[in-house]
Amino acid sequence: MPSADLLSRFRDRLSLPLIAAPMFLVSGVELVVAACRNGVIGAFPTVNCRSPEQLDEWLTDIDGRLKTHSDVSGKPAAPVCANLIVHRSNARLAQDLQVLLRHRPEMVITSVGSPAPVIEPLHEAGALVFADVASIRHAERAVAAGADGLVLLTAGAGGQTGWLNPFVFVRAVRAFFDGPLVLAGGIADGHALRAAEALGCDLAYMGTKFIATRESMADERYKHMLVTSSADDILLTTAFTGLQTNMLRPSIEAAGLDPDNLPQRGAIDIAEDIDIGARENRPKRWKDIWSAGHAVSGVGELLDADEMIARTVAEYREASAHIRLG
Repeated sequence: MPSADLLSRFRDRLSLPLIAAPMFLVSGVELVVAACRNGVIGAFPTVNCRSPEQLDEWLTDIDGRLKTHSDVSGKPAAPVCANLIVHRSNARLAQDLQVLLRHRPEMVITSVGSPAPVIEPLHEAGALVFADVASIRHAERAVAAGADGLVLLTAGAGGQTGWLNPFVFVRAVRAFFDGPLVLAGGIADGHALRAAEALGCDLAYMGTKFIATRESMADERYKHMLVTSSADDILLTTAFTGLQTNMLRPSIEAAGLDPDNLPQRGAIDIAEDIDIGARENRPKRWKDIWSAGHAVSGVGELLDADEMIARTVAEYREASAHIRLG
């Protein structure tokens, strides 16, 4: 089915072809609601909730706050999108899935594994299922499993990232898949978002700039570090997770570690690598050692999500006008 047919169910509710990326320990109720009421798809990982019960509470709260919302043009809110970790290490997968099925989401993104086990029940509940992928081979497998859309993790994405150039990745996948594509990595403003569309994508992720909004759950020190950092401060390393991960060098230094002398493979036990006192006070990845994408160079100040999205809309319109004039 062509991408336009799949996305037509909610395209007119979007102010931008944009997803506020689901980010561990960052995306919560306030950020999702702010994104959706401004015409941006609001996504969050279900594991950000302490339990399946809290996931149910979050979805109920978000739905209640958005149900009667419309923006100045009268459009209803953009969709809410849950992100399911489908790897076998997620002991809550089955329970979280059942919660989602009760809430009948419009869109779900699967991560860290094949979407195959959850596609049928989510389709029966009316959801579009997008799978995030970091290689052409994984994209082919997700399409074969029945994913409706793909999130292409490219070299510029924050956190656990891809490694392919976005131009190459998008065009290679477009050669065999005509469904919805989402570009993840390097989207710092409306100009980059318009470029992603010109490349062949239907939507894009914006993550790092949403971390630096007042509605995000991120530590205030984290937010301010993003403002003072640039793309030169991003370090690609396997040291903390065992997978290729884009992390902020200043946060590694603040934890007492040398960014230029980290293990090459495998998550390190920080308490054994740094003498900082009691083990319970040791720095923790994600909570003390923070991630960001190459788009950090586009973070200039802390903003409300409303203002950040409004600026992105203006940039996107400017970029679109230039393309038409060209």
